Amino acid sequence: IKAEVIAFDDLVGAGSVAAVRAAAGNQLQRSINVSLGTALSSICLTIPAVLTIGFVTGQTIVLGLDPANMVILVLTLVVAMLTFALERTNVLLGAVHILLFLAYLMLIFDR
Repeated sequence: IKAEVIAFDDLVGAGSVAAVRAAAGNQLQRSINVSLGTALSSICLTIPAVLTIGFVTGQTIVLGLDPANMVILVLTLVVAMLTFALERTNVLLGAVHILLFLAYLMLIFDR
């Protein structure tokens, strides 16, 4: 069983597995912290690396977001900042996140 867990950790990433294990152990705060840390480190390392490689090779980097997706992205970032700035969240903020996700899905399948 130990070898299977190690192989699974390598496949999906140790941060994801740690977050799921923390959530299964009823440690929601630890689960959220690990999930956000993993996502943030991935984003903060990947985008600068791609931009640096593009700069060194002389290639132009394009994010590829159309205006509708750009609006959804900005709204999601604003709602996420509001959610994490408050001491306590509520159902309304969760509903706004879900509605933004549904709007994003509708934009994907609309094309």
